[in-house]
Amino acid sequence: MRIYPVFIPHAGCPHRCLFCAQDRSISQSVVADFKSVTNFLEEVLPQQGDGEIAFYGGTFSLLPSIQQDQYLTIAGRFVASGQVAGIRISTRPDALDDRCIARLRISGVTTVEIGCQSFSESVLTASGRGHTASDSISAVRRCLKAGLQVGVQLMPGLPGGDAEEALMSLRQALELKPSFVRIYPTVVIDGTVLADFWKSGGYQPWTLDEAVDLCADMLLLCRQVEMPVIRLGLQRDPQLEENLLAGPYHPAFGQLVRSRLWRRALYHAGSHGKQIYVNPNDLSDVMGHRNENRDWLKRTRPAVCVIADKAVFRGFLRMSDREVSLIDLSAQGGHYD
Repeated sequence: MRIYPVFIPHAGCPHRCLFCAQDRSISQSVVADFKSVTNFLEEVLPQQGDGEIAFYGGTFSLLPSIQQDQYLTIAGRFVASGQVAGIRISTRPDALDDRCIARLRISGVTTVEIGCQSFSESVLTASGRGHTASDSISAVRRCLKAGLQVGVQLMPGLPGGDAEEALMSLRQALELKPSFVRIYPTVVIDGTVLADFWKSGGYQPWTLDEAVDLCADMLLLCRQVEMPVIRLGLQRDPQLEENLLAGPYHPAFGQLVRSRLWRRALYHAGSHGKQIYVNPNDLSDVMGHRNENRDWLKRTRPAVCVIADKAVFRGFLRMSDREVSLIDLSAQGGHYD
């Protein structure tokens, strides 16, 4: 689905979390006014489309009611004209009581993304989130009951969190059966409280390789239950890159994670034959970012050759006379450095 983002950074937010500095992480750091929103949408929307207008960056459901109404009225006109199919907002778990959800639903909102970040009480407290895991569970359930599409946002690597906590939080999210998830490993941005902790030695972010490996585990869990992961890692932005101090940021983070799953699968597939066939549309992730997996194969399995074959289903590998899924092979574990 195509998303047409309207940014309202920090608008409506009652808290400043330890990791957050949207004025230093996205180039569009000014809250969009109603005229500029209208002009933007008139410029980018097709004559007919099935996408969503998305209000990102703030806590939409805590904006003053009149401001919410004006944004939703503008977006609703484009929905009514058939140029988009719906409206998406992002908000906090503790800003979604029954009355709020009903109001959003009546106003044409179709999708709500909820910044849960973690389901560990200690991690939420250490990160200054100002809400509880129970708030997140309740919010997701209420939104789903109201017939909304629900996205759960998670941030592995927050203060007090580790790989075990990240996987626990994901499993809790998956039990709620949302419509999709986003996964953003924590990074350190200049101007945040987290940056002060990092500078004083009170916080150590994950390395890129640690985050890629853990997020590959998370992606695998999602694929095993057919849960869409619509984004891995932060969107590339010059403002973010200018103010990034530390942490597992990479402009191609999503591909690094997908390729890590393929590397795990290749590790096992390589013991079954010298020729491995994959769908051409998978080949880029199979080979890895800047051909990292291809180079790894040359070092560890020099006799193995990966061949593109459109007869192979996407997400599968064919070796010898059998075809095996990426999910099954990559779930077998093993040493593949």
